[in-house]
Amino acid sequence: MNNKWLYVELSTVGYKDAWDLQTHLVSARHENRVATDVVLMMEHPAVFTVGRRGGLNDLTVSQNFLKKAGIPVIQVERGGRITFHGPGQLIMYPVVDLRALNIAVTDYVGNLEEVMIRTADNWGIKAERNPMNAGVWVDGNKLGSIGIAIRHGISFHGLALNVNLSLKPFRWINPCGLQGVGVTSMERELSSRIPMSQVRTTIKGHFEAVFGVELVTADSMSLT
Repeated sequence: MNNKWLYVELSTVGYKDAWDLQTHLVSARHENRVATDVVLMMEHPAVFTVGRRGGLNDLTVSQNFLKKAGIPVIQVERGGRITFHGPGQLIMYPVVDLRALNIAVTDYVGNLEEVMIRTADNWGIKAERNPMNAGVWVDGNKLGSIGIAIRHGISFHGLALNVNLSLKPFRWINPCGLQGVGVTSMERELSSRIPMSQVRTTIKGHFEAVFGVELVTADSMSLT
């Protein structure tokens, strides 16, 4: 296993642009045009995404309402159902050859959860797993989500950690298709905003520790 993975840190990237970059990297990794795994970090403008098991019935408002609010709804191939992404939510998209890593999908998802749990703990937030649902939770409210897809044995999509995210749009959906489930953020738990730059640095370090790799900074342009 190559213990040095490429790391691309971006600011705010449109969801479809990020999706296109991931699918390009999956093909490049499969064809060995990119010889190692890649981790993308970013935020998204406001968007709802619907996974393989979801549908528009998970919306609690009309599509016309969302259109007026300027929030698109995008169907994607990741697992799970509907979720919201927006500014203040930290996204990590690892593009990882699970076969080369020799890790089961359940263990890989568990590692992504562990990365978020350790990150939250740095700010004194005690997040935990829910054995029935992927992601991490604080007192029954969802703090971080996980949804992945696998193509050619390569995982993409990834995790979303609510840092300073507006939680209002979650009222317009059944988050992850779960009725009556609350959503929280690090800001809400601490009653204060957290510098996103600090969270980015912290979660990167925990990712390296959990996966036993070194993330080497790269430019996205060098991978396209």
